[in-house]
Amino acid sequence: MVSGRGAAVLGLLVVSCVSRQIPLTVEQLPTITDVTKGTQVAFPAHEDFTLKCEAKGNPRPVFQWTKNGQSYDPFSDPNVLTSEDSGTFTINHNAHNISSYNGTYCCSVTNRLGTAISQETNFIVPGVPKFPKHEILPLKVSEGESVILRCNPPSGIPPIHIYWMTADLVQIRQDERVSVGQDGNLYFANVQHSDSREDYYCCAGFSRIRTIVHSVPMALTIIPGDSLQERRPRILTPQGPSGSVTVLRGEELSLECIAEGLPTPNITWYKENSGRVMLGSHGKLLKIKDVYEEDHGIYLCKAENSLGSVEHVFHVRVEGPPRWKEEPGDRAVSVGSNVVLQCSAIGRPDPEIRWKRNGLPLEKGSTSHTHHVLDKEIILRNLQLSDTAVYQCEARNRHGTILSSANINVLDIAPVILTPDSRTYSAVLGHSISLHCDVFAFPPAEVFWSREDSTIGLQAERYIVYENGTLHIVMAETEDAGDYTCWVSNARGKTALSTHLILREPTRIFLLPENPWVRSSRDITLTCHVQCDIYLFNSLNIRWRKNGKELNKSDQRVQIQMDTLSISNVSWEDDATYSCTAETSLDSVTVETHLNVQDVPNPPTNLYLSEKQNRSVQLSWATNDSHNSPILEFIIEAQRPNNKMASWEDAARVGGNASSVVLPLIPYSDYCFRVFAVNEIGKSLPSPVSERYSTAPTAPDRNPHVLYVEADKQNELTIMWEPLSLEEQNGPGFGYRVTWRLQGLETEWHHQTVEESMFRLNNTPVFAPYEVSVQAMNDMGMGPDPKIHMKFSGEDIPDAAPSAVHVDVLNSSLAKVAWTQVTQNQVRGHLSGYKITYWKVRSLLAEKKHHTMRHVLVFPGPRNWGMIPALDPFSEYQVMVAAFNTRGDGPASSPVTFKTPEGVPDKPHFLRISSSDKSSFTLTWGPPRKMNGILTRYLLQHQIINDTDEIGNMRNINISNPATVSWRIPWLHDGTKYKFYLRACTQSGCGKAVSEEGWTGAQTKQVVSLTSPVTEVQQLGGNFTTHQLSKTQGIHNGILENVIEKTGRASAVQVLATQGWFIGLMGAVALLTLTLLTACFVQKNKGGKYSVKETDELGIEAEVQMMKDELFADYSDKKPLNESADSLSEASESSGSMDSLVQYSDGEHEQFNEDGSFIGEYTETRDRCSKVFPQ
Repeated sequence: MVSGRGAAVLGLLVVSCVSRQIPLTVEQLPTITDVTKGTQVAFPAHEDFTLKCEAKGNPRPVFQWTKNGQSYDPFSDPNVLTSEDSGTFTINHNAHNISSYNGTYCCSVTNRLGTAISQETNFIVPGVPKFPKHEILPLKVSEGESVILRCNPPSGIPPIHIYWMTADLVQIRQDERVSVGQDGNLYFANVQHSDSREDYYCCAGFSRIRTIVHSVPMALTIIPGDSLQERRPRILTPQGPSGSVTVLRGEELSLECIAEGLPTPNITWYKENSGRVMLGSHGKLLKIKDVYEEDHGIYLCKAENSLGSVEHVFHVRVEGPPRWKEEPGDRAVSVGSNVVLQCSAIGRPDPEIRWKRNGLPLEKGSTSHTHHVLDKEIILRNLQLSDTAVYQCEARNRHGTILSSANINVLDIAPVILTPDSRTYSAVLGHSISLHCDVFAFPPAEVFWSREDSTIGLQAERYIVYENGTLHIVMAETEDAGDYTCWVSNARGKTALSTHLILREPTRIFLLPENPWVRSSRDITLTCHVQCDIYLFNSLNIRWRKNGKELNKSDQRVQIQMDTLSISNVSWEDDATYSCTAETSLDSVTVETHLNVQDVPNPPTNLYLSEKQNRSVQLSWATNDSHNSPILEFIIEAQRPNNKMASWEDAARVGGNASSVVLPLIPYSDYCFRVFAVNEIGKSLPSPVSERYSTAPTAPDRNPHVLYVEADKQNELTIMWEPLSLEEQNGPGFGYRVTWRLQGLETEWHHQTVEESMFRLNNTPVFAPYEVSVQAMNDMGMGPDPKIHMKFSGEDIPDAAPSAVHVDVLNSSLAKVAWTQVTQNQVRGHLSGYKITYWKVRSLLAEKKHHTMRHVLVFPGPRNWGMIPALDPFSEYQVMVAAFNTRGDGPASSPVTFKTPEGVPDKPHFLRISSSDKSSFTLTWGPPRKMNGILTRYLLQHQIINDTDEIGNMRNINISNPATVSWRIPWLHDGTKYKFYLRACTQSGCGKAVSEEGWTGAQTKQVVSLTSPVTEVQQLGGNFTTHQLSKTQGIHNGILENVIEKTGRASAVQVLATQGWFIGLMGAVALLTLTLLTACFVQKNKGGKYSVKETDELGIEAEVQMMKDELFADYSDKKPLNESADSLSEASESSGSMDSLVQYSDGEHEQFNEDGSFIGEYTETRDRCSKVFPQ
C-alpha cells in the first residue's frame, strides 16, 4: 500500500501483476479445472459412466485422451457421449463389449501456448467373480487333529469379506479353537466330533459390486478316538519364525497369528507402546487403525498351551505414497524476467522427482538458453514470449505417483482495466469508501487518481491508493462527493476510468429499555428506534443478536417484528446482552442492552454429612448463584433407598443465610439428602444427592394403636391391627407378639409371635370374651408394654324366638306388634334387632285367599314393639317376629292372625257426562277399584263454576244404593257451567272425589246403558226426591256395555266430549299422565324418607300414601275454588275423628313422621320384601 504522504502526486502507484489471475480475455496457457481422479468402478451396471476433463485457456484448448498409454479419441467412439468445448465423455452402459473400456486414462489439453496433462484415472468394468466348480474330496481326520479348509476365493475388486456358512445359511461359529484367516481359510486348532458335517461353504462378499458368491460344499468327517494325543502349539499362519509386513501410512495394520495344538493354544501379543492396539478374532488378529511412522517396529505373537509355546516375529515397516512438501505455482511474468520453480515431496521410499514441459520430459541436468533443470527445481532465465509453457513436477515411488502443474505465462501487453467504466459509488458521511480500478498489465502499469477532468493526482492524507489500483477515501466528507478519474499507463499504452461518488446521511439507532430487569416467566419487549437516510430506507434491515450470535428463530417464545424483540415466559437462559443492528446498503450500526433476568436460584452444591448420630446428622452445603434475587430459604428433602416407595420427602426448612442443618433420623434406615434453594421467583432444581448414611437398629418405639377383630365364623376369633410402617420397625427381624386369655376363666396368658398384622384363634367358645394384646418386637428387643383389649369370639345365630307376640290394630292401615325380647344367652352374639314378617291372607270382601307375598320390617337394636304401616283395610293378615344378629336370623315366632277394619274407599274409577240439555245432566261412573270395605252409598255434589270469580253453592246428593252407576240431575240453569264431584262411602267415611265439568244448553250424545240403573231426579224447592227408573248390574272394567245413543231436545250439535275418538284420546293421555305421576312419586320417595326398590314395595308405598289420605282427608282440588262452607261438610265428618299416628309411637317419634310416613329403607328377597327402621 502506498499512502503518498509527502509526495507531489499522492495518487501514483506502480501495479505489479506477478501473482494475479490472468483474465480470460488475455492469451494464456490451458489449465485443467476438473478431472476424474482415482479408480472408477462401472457399477451399478445399469448406469452410464462418466470420465471428466474440463479446462480453460486462451486460445480455447483442445482435448486429447490416452488409454493405457495409447491415443484414444472419445469423440469418434459411437458408444461414447461427448459435448462441445469439453473433454468429458460418458460411456453408455449398453455399449457392446463394455469390458473393453477397462484401462488407465489420461487427459491432455493443448493450445498454441502449451499443453497441460491430468493425473491418470483407472476405469474398471467388473466381472462376476466365481468359485471353481470342481468337486472337493471329503476330508477325514481323527478327533483332536488340526485341519485347514481352504477357501481360495476368486479375485475381484477389494475389499473382499470371507464368511463360512452352512447350507441353511448359519455362520460357522468362531472361537479360540475355530477361526477364519485373512486368507479366507477356515482353521481348526483341533477338531471335535461336533465339527463333522458335509456342508461347509466358503462365501466371498464383494461390497463394491454388491455381490456374494460361494464355493462348492466341503465335507469334514471326524473319526472318534479312544484317547486324544495332546501336543505343543504350532503356528499355522504365518509360516516360519518371522516375517516382514509393509503397511501404508494412514491405512490399517492387520497382523494375524493362528496356531494349532491340543489343548487349544492361547495367543498373546507383545509390543512396546502398544496403547493403540486392538485385538480381534478371539485374540488372533492385531489391528491398528490409521497407521503412522511411529507404529513401525517388531511385534511378537506367542501361542502357548500346557505343553509348551511357539513364537512368530513380525517386522513391520510403515511406508507411504508421495505427498507434496512444496509444489510449483502458476506465474505470469514480463519479458526478460527470471523464474525459479521448486518442487519437493516426501514418502517412503523417498519419491523420485521428474520434470515435464508441455507434457514432454525434461532430463535432469539438461541446460538450454532458457532453463536449467536441477533435482528439485528449474531455473528459467530471460524469459521471452515463446517461453510460455506448462511445467509439471511428478513425484513417484512404488506406492504411487502425484503430479503438479505450473503455468508460466510470459506477457507483454498494454494495460487492461477490468473494472467497468462510469460506475457510481454511494457512501455514508463519516465512513470510508473504496473506488476500484482493477488493472491487468505487463509490464506493470502506473496508476493515479484525479478529481473531475483534472490530470493532477489527489493530494490529501485521506486519499490512499492500494497496490491493486483501488482509491480509499478515509472518513468521507461532504466535499468528497463528485467525479473521479483513474489513470493507467505502461510502456505498451495507457487508458483511464471514470467513476462518480454520492454521499448519504449516516444511520442512527438507540435501544429501549436500557438494561432492563425482568422476572422469570414474565414477558419483555425491546424496541430498536432507527433513523436513516430516505434514499436508504428501502434497503434498511434490522437484525437482532444475543451475545453476538443470531437469535434462534425456532424458539416459539421469541418473536421478532422488524424493530421489536418480544420474549415471552422469560427464563434464566434469556439473561444476556441483546444487540440491534440496523443495516442499509451503505452502512451498519449496532447498539446493545443487557437483559437482567431474575430467576430461581441454581441448586446448592457440595453436600456434606457430619456429626453422624443414630437419630440425627448434620447436613452442610454450598450456596450457588441466586440469579439476581436473594435466597429466602433452603428446603431439605430426604430419601430412604431401603424404603420400597423411595420417594423424596420434606425433612427441614431453614433460612436463606443458613448453610447447614441438623436432621432427625429413624433407626435402621438408609438416608440420602438433597437441597433446594428458594427465592422470590421460586424453587431451584434439586442439588446433587448427598452421600448415603445408614442408622443403627434399635427396639420398636411403639405398639400397634388400632386393634380390631373379625368373628365371622363361630368358634373362631381373628385379631387384626394396623401394622407398623417400615420406618417404625427400627430393626431387622420385626414381628408381633400376640398375647391372649379367656376373661374370667383363665389366669395364664397364651403367646404367639407372627409377622403379619393378623392372628386367628380357633376352637373358641361361642361369643366368649377374651383379653388380647399385641406387642411389637425385632431382633434388638421388645417394644413398650402393650395395652390389653377385651374382644369377643365368633357369634352364632339366635336359638330362640320372641314370645308373647300380640297385635293391636290402630286403624284400617296401621297395626302395632309387641313381643317379649329374647335373652342375651339366647341371642348368642350382639343383638342386631328384630324382624317382623307379615303377609296378607285374604280380603274380607272375598273368600278366596290372597297371594302369599311376605313383607319384612327390620327394627335395629333391642326393642319389644314395632309398627306395620300401609296395610290394606278390611283384610286378614298374619305376622311373625324373629331376633337377628350379625350371623343371621333366629327362629320366628308362631304366626299371629289379625284383621284390619274398614277404611274409606278409593275414588270412583271414572265420572262422565253421558248426556245434557238446557236444564239437566246425566252422569255415569264406575265403582272404586279398591273398596276398602262394604260400599254403603255415593255422595254426588255439584256447583256452578262459570268463568268468573263467582262460585256457586255446593249441592249434595246422597245416593243410598251403592249399585247405582248413573244419575240424572234436573232443574239446572241453561247456558251454565257446572262442576260435579262424586265420592264413594263406606261406614268408615267417604273417599276422595272424582270430578267432571260441563255446560247446560249444549246437545250431547246420551249414552244409556241397558243394564245400568237410571234414576230421574225431580226438584221441589230446595230439596231433591229421586225415582229409580231401572236397576241393572254389570260393569266391565269401568266401561258401560250395551250402549245406545240418543239425541237431546235442546240442540242438534253433538258435544265433543262424547265422541268416541275423543274419549279414546283423552283416555290415552290420562294413562300416560298417571304413569308419569307414579314414576315421579316413586322417585321422590327414593330421595326422601326411604327408598323403594321393587314393584311390590311400590304397592306398600302407595298404601302408605292412601293411609295418609284416609287419615287426613286431603280434598284440595287442582283448581283454586272459593267453595262455600258446606262444600265438604260430609267429607269432613268422615275423617275428622281420625288421630295422628304419633300417639301410637310410644314416645319414639323418630320412627314416624307426623304425616304417618316411616323413616327407614326397604330391602327385599325374591319371595318377600323388607323395610329397615333406624334404631
